[in-house]
Amino acid sequence: MAERVSAEQGHADLGKVDRIAKIWGTRTPYGREERWPVRVDQVLAEGVEESEVERWVQSACVLCSNGCGIDIAVKDGTMVGVRGRAADRVNHGRLGPKGLFASWQAMNSPDRLTTPMIRQDGELVPCDWDTAMERIVQRSRHLLQTKGPLSHGFYTSGQLFLEEYYAQAIVGKAGIGTPHMDGNTRLCTATAATALKESFGSDGQPGSYRDIDACDAMFLFGHNMAETQTVLWARVLDRLAGPDKPRLVCVDPRDTDVARHAEVHLALKPGTNLALMHGLVRELFVNGWIDEDYIRRHTMNVEELRFTVEPWTPQEVARTCGVDAQDVRRAAEIFGTSERVLSTVLQGFYQSSQATASSCAVNNLHLLRGLIGKPGSGILQMNGQPTAQNNRECGADGDLSGFRNWENPQHVQELAQLWNVDPATIPHWAPPTHAMQIFRYVEQGSIQFLWVSATNPAVSLPELPRIRDILASRGLFLVVQDLYLTETAQYADVVLPAAGWGEKTGTFTNVDRTVHLSQKAVDPPGQARSDLQTFIDYSRRMGFTQLDGSPLLDWQGPEEAFEAWKLCTRGRPCDYSALTYQALRGGSGVPWPCTEQQPGGTERLYTDGVFNTDPDYCETYGHDLLTGGTVGPQAYKAMNPAGRAIFKTAPYHPTHETPDTGYPFRYTTGRTAYHFHTRTKTGRSPQLNAAAPQAWVEISAVDVATGGLNEGDIVSVESRRGHISAALRISDVREGTIFAPFHYGYWDEGGTPATAHRAANELTLTEWDPVSKQPVLKNSAVRLRKVADAEGPAPAPTTTASHPATHPHHAARSRRVVPTTGGPAALASEEFPPAAPSDDPASKEQP
Repeated sequence: MAERVSAEQGHADLGKVDRIAKIWGTRTPYGREERWPVRVDQVLAEGVEESEVERWVQSACVLCSNGCGIDIAVKDGTMVGVRGRAADRVNHGRLGPKGLFASWQAMNSPDRLTTPMIRQDGELVPCDWDTAMERIVQRSRHLLQTKGPLSHGFYTSGQLFLEEYYAQAIVGKAGIGTPHMDGNTRLCTATAATALKESFGSDGQPGSYRDIDACDAMFLFGHNMAETQTVLWARVLDRLAGPDKPRLVCVDPRDTDVARHAEVHLALKPGTNLALMHGLVRELFVNGWIDEDYIRRHTMNVEELRFTVEPWTPQEVARTCGVDAQDVRRAAEIFGTSERVLSTVLQGFYQSSQATASSCAVNNLHLLRGLIGKPGSGILQMNGQPTAQNNRECGADGDLSGFRNWENPQHVQELAQLWNVDPATIPHWAPPTHAMQIFRYVEQGSIQFLWVSATNPAVSLPELPRIRDILASRGLFLVVQDLYLTETAQYADVVLPAAGWGEKTGTFTNVDRTVHLSQKAVDPPGQARSDLQTFIDYSRRMGFTQLDGSPLLDWQGPEEAFEAWKLCTRGRPCDYSALTYQALRGGSGVPWPCTEQQPGGTERLYTDGVFNTDPDYCETYGHDLLTGGTVGPQAYKAMNPAGRAIFKTAPYHPTHETPDTGYPFRYTTGRTAYHFHTRTKTGRSPQLNAAAPQAWVEISAVDVATGGLNEGDIVSVESRRGHISAALRISDVREGTIFAPFHYGYWDEGGTPATAHRAANELTLTEWDPVSKQPVLKNSAVRLRKVADAEGPAPAPTTTASHPATHPHHAARSRRVVPTTGGPAALASEEFPPAAPSDDPASKEQP
């Protein structure tokens, strides 16, 4: 099997590739400013030939935030496979292992929820929709009458469609009138939104995936792209394999595939991100690697930034972060002297101490050099979920719809007019309630009705022993809307079966603002129905109306909801006003803003150096990054930002919990390439589940050398809050750090109880960033002890950052670890068609 395919090769079919063993597929090298070659990945169910596929239905993948264009193969009313869309601007035909295997297999799982269920005599029993909905409505009405809207909370996902988020936002804000709305996007992407708002005045990624094609350097800050966005990493690998490859800098405590390709790997101590960032920013000032003219014309507060970073010499960064001072200098030099720099940021920064300040520091680096709004010079404050962007845009996370400012009365009035409701109904008297506070209110008893959609907080939230107690509260009425009977659904009073991906029509938006249409391919199983149908049904049963007496949600289906959403976004940063379902059919996705002036969408934001910070337009008036205190409208207006970006910063402070003699290790959590979130879908794919079937924990070979441990030993990792037991992988994680994947809960696929405590969040603590309110899932102190001798190597994949250690102390013991492969069941075809002109107007730009 050829390892690389030339971009000039023309049409070729290399047959099939084991896409468990080769996560990123075959290389197609290309040079700077060239078009990324097409490679169409495809997999079909065993025994199904391509000629037997009755139709291919357009969609996009929902198993990471990349948003790859995908076609669903349908035969006899069933999904039987997928292929990448060659014309799509995001993936050029490629799919990752999760998209190839779990996307459609999970929809065919025999344990799908097919009927509503209600709790009766302590047990969940099947019922019809009328019975389930009337029980919900009866409880909801009673609480609204006796307790008011603050008795209701909604906790949603980053995996619904845009139309469904918008419906939920209207029901919650204009129907009930509760500020208690958030999503599990709080766990993965809240800091991305907050950092963009603090620096630039509104949410919305400045950069484009096409910046990979044009950049001279790439910085990945706490972003294991190789496993979290596998197709995007394939794009980077193809640039690295071609001429004029970009220089790569990786900030991560683990030896990821990103780190292995990096010119500089800063393997810092978890929780010290801001100290490192201060050091990098200081080096730009000290060496004169800044654009004084850009700073003067387009930014403000640069002197405060200069003062804050001044103490952070390379030596001080090295002492605090545990990295080499010369590596700090080298990384800063790459950023300071490269013509075009692309930065990406993810959970390593977002789920860590001082998350917003660290992420804003990335923005600061780009602003200091004027590297924003230009080809190859972008920022991608990444999302962790496929439709997290829509959650934020639509306001299902608590923010106001259309990136409006809850402190701006005119913005509230605009929404009231759009929805034809009294503006007093829309909660805007205080900040929206974030997820951790919602669960605190449940714990205290003020929220007594909680509706959870498409997420599994019984596994994903921090300090799980506490969360289990909250979900089991006697005074809580819990509604869970999902595809399967998850760990969270086990606590529900009512369970609603949802239609999933490929079983409904709707749109969703990926990290670089690209909007895709996903069309219905098959019917959902049994009585399952779309989340949009459920929200509309609930609203009508509750009698929610507009001022003229018409239904609050007066839509019949998703396209009507989309048209209503377009009106909500007109003139706002996330402007969809010129976009239609028809425009999204047949071709590629379109990046917003999409307006009459820009009908083909917008590749990059802030190309003119004008930012969304005007007081009448901005999404926020900002916060103090250390305390979270709000700036407020008067102080913000007095600053007179006038379309300038704002340098935001804060002093560095150590993490909430640091190692000590009782708990000597730093504990951090993360993902593997083969699973998504709590495995509700990927755990139901035989190929993916076999690649990473059980939880594991990782420790460095240096730590093992002094601890008497061996590969595969069963260990207990304990914090002050709980413990987990799993097999030990001796890996190349940095010394003094223990890593665990967070995907594994209390149930295996199909609802089988797990055999051990293995949920990584048993150990994490209930702390959050003061501005983004994102939980600090990656910083806590733990201890480790051996429970039993190894019966074999740990079940961790060898193809990813969990590979066995290459350290000499461990090399001999690593030989017994079997390489991760997928075998015949994991074979997917790769085709390399000749290059064809794109119908995407944005592709015709020249960097």
